[in-house]
Amino acid sequence: MRLFDTVLVVDWSARAAPSPAKPGADAIWTAAARGGAAECSYHRTRAGAMQAIDALLEEELAAGRRVLAGFDFPFGYPRGFARALTGTDDPLALWAELAARIVDGADNANNRFDVARAINAALPGIGPFWGGPEDQTDATLPAKGSLREAHGLPERRACEMHLPGAQSCWKLYTTGSVGSQALLGIPRLQALRERFGAALSVAPFEAPDTPIVLAEVYPSLLAPHVAAQQEPGEIKDRAQVRVLAEALHGAGDALDAMLREGDAEEGWILGLGHEARLAGDDAGMPPAPPPLRDDCFAMPAGVDWTPVDDALAALRAGLHPVARITRCKVADAAGRVLAEGVAAARANPPTANSAIDGYGFAHDSLPPGDPVLPLVAGRAAAGAPYGGTVPPGHAIRILTGAAIPGGVDTVILEEDTRRGAGQIAFRGGIKPRANTRKAGEDVTEGAEILPRGRVLTPADLALMAATGLGEVAVFERLRVAVLSTGDELVEAGGTAGTGQIFDANRPMLLALLRGWGMEAIDIGRIPDDRGALRAALDDASARANVVLTSGGASAGDEDHVSALLREAGAMQQWRIALKPGRPLALGLWQGAPVFGLPGNPVAALVCTLIFARPALGLLAGAGWQVPQGFDVPAAFGKSKKAGRREYLRARIQDGRAEVFASEGSGRISGLSWAEGLVELPDGAATIRPGDPVRYLPFGSFTL
Repeated sequence: MRLFDTVLVVDWSARAAPSPAKPGADAIWTAAARGGAAECSYHRTRAGAMQAIDALLEEELAAGRRVLAGFDFPFGYPRGFARALTGTDDPLALWAELAARIVDGADNANNRFDVARAINAALPGIGPFWGGPEDQTDATLPAKGSLREAHGLPERRACEMHLPGAQSCWKLYTTGSVGSQALLGIPRLQALRERFGAALSVAPFEAPDTPIVLAEVYPSLLAPHVAAQQEPGEIKDRAQVRVLAEALHGAGDALDAMLREGDAEEGWILGLGHEARLAGDDAGMPPAPPPLRDDCFAMPAGVDWTPVDDALAALRAGLHPVARITRCKVADAAGRVLAEGVAAARANPPTANSAIDGYGFAHDSLPPGDPVLPLVAGRAAAGAPYGGTVPPGHAIRILTGAAIPGGVDTVILEEDTRRGAGQIAFRGGIKPRANTRKAGEDVTEGAEILPRGRVLTPADLALMAATGLGEVAVFERLRVAVLSTGDELVEAGGTAGTGQIFDANRPMLLALLRGWGMEAIDIGRIPDDRGALRAALDDASARANVVLTSGGASAGDEDHVSALLREAGAMQQWRIALKPGRPLALGLWQGAPVFGLPGNPVAALVCTLIFARPALGLLAGAGWQVPQGFDVPAAFGKSKKAGRREYLRARIQDGRAEVFASEGSGRISGLSWAEGLVELPDGAATIRPGDPVRYLPFGSFTL
């Protein structure tokens, strides 16, 4: 789609009288950016502002220029409001309904409080709108949000859960009364829709492919950038629209993707999640994490053989997340790592509801003895709430999951009643609030449900979806390149000559990474040629965040991985006091951390699980993950010398840990046989059958 020639940003106002003649804050400001500095204008009334906006849109349309017009009030309401008012989930049907109700004069006099009161009266309970001057509030339009109850609608939209400073669209009065701005702004935008017809679309409710596109904006989205760009003596509102208009115009073709994001019922704030891009980040994404230091793998001076715990502590201290932050839909988030804590967009359950199929009534209206209650007409079902109030001394048919109607606080099981002649009868003694679920008894609105760094599971997706979340901020999948080195290697299934072996490490490592939710990049097999390996490392570091190599990590003539990392000036060769494993080459190649694993498949797997697994989790944003171990009786005997920690291939049989018959590091069959590792301590040890040993199941490494 063609880029936007002009970007217009409008800072709206819900004033009930004209703004002062002298430009000031809390009035209507507009900024039009066409490249270069934006042109800013001040407007005293909504009618005057819209007259100027109409003229600008007409002029741009006639000249064949494409326009994005952003307004800083909610374009949509929390899920369910459109249906409650119009019988459909279509937010643009709600726009037409509000336009039919609102009267907004040329002098800013308007009927917004009357409209809000009438809407509240048509909905269950009290609310959702609240706030107003003292002479405008009453029992139907309460002065405080805390006086509302049982209206059944969420407090916030999903997009607002990502903005701690965003106000609720139900708030109509005092600071941050975006509810009044929306009630008075949406009818004005509906007039634009009627005026420009097919030449205009509303994002994200419609495909943004028209000459004029309307979008919801939030100038405070770029608050730090605005503060840095604000001119001396410039009114903050003016600075906000000016800076945002210029930023949106400068986003170029990235705007098209941004305009297609968001919820088709609730709407979305343009640019949410792309703040760094709009503020001028060169990569067009949220800022990249800082690079790792050249000495991030350095061990303390004088260390020779490194104990396992010291090596792990050094890794943990030297690394930080290297993956960028992005956003993805909840439905696509399984296996992704949360980049920020997630709060519930609404309570679960959102309203009090029935736990069973039965009949509901007010407990304190029950007569003495065994009650006989007349039934009201209708019923309450999940997704089809009863719109009225059940009178005292009456009952209503209610199904599992149905919202509790007004006048009901207790439900009796259908099987415990007898029904006939429009009545139900049952034994006395039922407890108040029996068989009902409270609103929010599982999760309350605004509560953090998942922490930063969480690797999302299918159950997490269900929790986020149930609490109204459509998108989350996640780290991009960690990209890990894998290559094997050595002239002796042949691709599995090929023809192996004398002295050659099949490459077992690469398939194993690639599968491990994919199982950990990372993007595995296969660089292939590299011969013992320093030039070829240098080119492979260049390719790997350009395509990946991290590089895993196997083979060539020692100090021999053909150990080119170590040699090249040493030449690069950012290499540490760790001699780990463990068996199997020992040599582990760690370094940076063009900013990408490189883990040089041993070539032996058994040692490569052990070093990957013990060292690379927690390090990769940290680099991916999931934090440092310690494998969960268990003390179990040994089914074997062994005498161990001091000096090295040992990892034995093992599995559990009859509640005891048995180990593979051979400790030979070339016995690859033992990796397939095993279901975990037995970890023996650094010191000397004599293990007898029945003695407790530490068992690390492969599942504790998410394997």
